[in-house]
Amino acid sequence: MQYTTELENTIKDMVQKGRGVLAADESAPTIAKRFKAIDLESTEESRRAWRSLLVTTEGLGQYISGIILFEETLGQQTDAGQTIAEAAWAQNIVPGIKVDKGKIPLALSPGDLITQGLDGLADRLRGYKQQGARFAKWREVYAIDKHTPTRHGIEANAEMLARYAAVCQEEGLVPIVEPEVLMDGEHDIDRHAEVTEAVQHAVFHALHRHQVVLELMILKPNMVLPGKNCRRAAPDEVAAATMKVLKRCVPAAVPSINFLSGGQGPEEATVNLNAINQQGQNAPWNLSISYGRALQQTALQTWQGKPENTAAAQQDLLKRARLNSSAQHGGYHSDMENSAE
Repeated sequence: MQYTTELENTIKDMVQKGRGVLAADESAPTIAKRFKAIDLESTEESRRAWRSLLVTTEGLGQYISGIILFEETLGQQTDAGQTIAEAAWAQNIVPGIKVDKGKIPLALSPGDLITQGLDGLADRLRGYKQQGARFAKWREVYAIDKHTPTRHGIEANAEMLARYAAVCQEEGLVPIVEPEVLMDGEHDIDRHAEVTEAVQHAVFHALHRHQVVLELMILKPNMVLPGKNCRRAAPDEVAAATMKVLKRCVPAAVPSINFLSGGQGPEEATVNLNAINQQGQNAPWNLSISYGRALQQTALQTWQGKPENTAAAQQDLLKRARLNSSAQHGGYHSDMENSAE
C-alpha cells in the first residue's frame, strides 16, 4: 500500500494503554436531541462552541488519543482561531471523521438496516485528509428481534464495512470499523452474544476478502449486554460474555478494540470497561473506548450552553476521561466517582 508508513504512525499515535477515542461525531438530529435536553438550540455556532470546548480541555490528551468529528466540525475553528483538528492535535489527539451517511432499511429484508455513503467515498476522504483527518469511522447497526438480524442482513452490512475499510486504507486513513448490535429490546445477554458473534465473524470474513490489513484498523464493537427491557447484568457477567465473543471472532492482528458505550450511562460504561480489562489482562488487543455520550453527558449538563460554565464542564469531561483511563488498566473503583482527583 502507498500509505503503509502513514497508517502505521496513526495507529501508533492512537493505540496506547490508558488512552481512548472520544466520539464527537453526532449527526445533526442526534446533537439537536442532546441539546434539547439542556434547553439549547442546535445551531452551527452552538455546535462549534461545544466541540471547541471538548478539544480545548487542558490535559485531555493524557487520556484521549483520538477524536471522531462530524463533517461540519472539521471545517470549524476554536475561539482562538485554530481549526478543531489543529486544536486536537495540539494535545496529541488524532483528529478523525465520521464518513457514513446514515442508515436506511435494507431492501427486501424487513427489519434489517444498511448504511449509505460508499459512493464518492475516496474523493471525500482526500478532502477530509487535507483538512487534517487521519482516520475515519463507519457504523453499521443490527437490531435484535425474533427474526432479525437475518443472515442476509449480517452479510450485507459486513460487506459495506469491509468495502469502506479498504477504501480508507488505500487513501491513507485508518478505518475504525463499527458493527453495533443494539441493546434495544427484551433479549437476554445470551441472545446478544449469539448475534454479536455472528456479526463479528461475518465482518472479519469480509475484511479478509477485501484484503484489509488488520494491523492498520481499529474495531469499535458493542459490549455484550442484555436488552434494555431485560434484567441488568453484573459487570463480571458482561465482561465474561464480551471476552468470550471477542476471543472467538477477533484476530490477534487487530491492535485495538475500542468499545462503544451503546446506551449505557457514564458510570455503567466505565464499570463494565473495568471488568473487561480485569478479565482480559492477557488479551492480544488493547481494550479501550470510543465513547460519545458516556464521556460527554455530565459535561454537557454542566455546560448548559453558557460560556461561564465552560471551565467546569471541561473538568467534568477530564474526570470522565481519567476514570475510563483507570478502567483500561482494570484499576477503577466506584469511590473514584466522588473523588476530586
